[in-house]
Amino acid sequence: MKASTTPHHRIFSSIVVITLWLLLWQGAYLVVGEDLLLVSPVATLQRIFQLMGSGGFWQIVFGSVGRILLGFAMGLLLGTVIAAVTARSRALYAFFSLPMSMIKATPVASFVILALVWIRGTNLSAFIAFLMVLPLIWSNVHEGITQTDPKLLEMAAVYRLPRRAVLKNITVPAVLPYFLSAAKVGLGFSWKAGIAGEVIAIPANAIGTQLYNAKIYLETPDLFAWTAVIILLSVFLERLMVSGINALARQVNRLAEQEVPK
Repeated sequence: MKASTTPHHRIFSSIVVITLWLLLWQGAYLVVGEDLLLVSPVATLQRIFQLMGSGGFWQIVFGSVGRILLGFAMGLLLGTVIAAVTARSRALYAFFSLPMSMIKATPVASFVILALVWIRGTNLSAFIAFLMVLPLIWSNVHEGITQTDPKLLEMAAVYRLPRRAVLKNITVPAVLPYFLSAAKVGLGFSWKAGIAGEVIAIPANAIGTQLYNAKIYLETPDLFAWTAVIILLSVFLERLMVSGINALARQVNRLAEQEVPK
């Protein structure tokens, strides 16, 4: 019989794991013995605090986060709309499935290079984030719609429930798990792809640009510091997304439990 894991136990376990990996990092630093190749955890942390104290740090962070989240939100919206349309028409599904498959199969670097012909470098990360999440949301939401229990839909038709009631009490609860799963995965894809797009496009005031400059000028502490910032922001955005998703799920469940209007 498995013992239940308390929140305090999970926090303690996470601290132990992180500490062990930091010790391994420090050990590797001592073995290498060259700051140009590998920076210590302490030096990385010190550089992060130095960057945070500079005037342009937060402008760079908020600029990259804002652009990537904008593309992510656009992908969520358009992917959901296309899924709702293609779920009603096989012809439209066949029409959209080809470009969606092509988007999923094409490397991010190829999209970035092609997009630079038409899109300014500043807006490129939003476009790349949009492309990364679009096919993922489309395929999952389409699957959720098509997997909706036909008996429930038949019952709704027999009782002549309004379309709004069917949507609120049957369709949305059935599709929501598919949507939430795709949104969680899509956020990570969008974030990493957006940063990669910035590294290639080199726009002003962007995290990816800082990574590129650190590599060009051999500023290894900056390279490690900005990488750590990217990881920390990824964790924060994922936690924020999960909190928002859980709140949305609770709201949908409350609405579904209400009396169906006649």
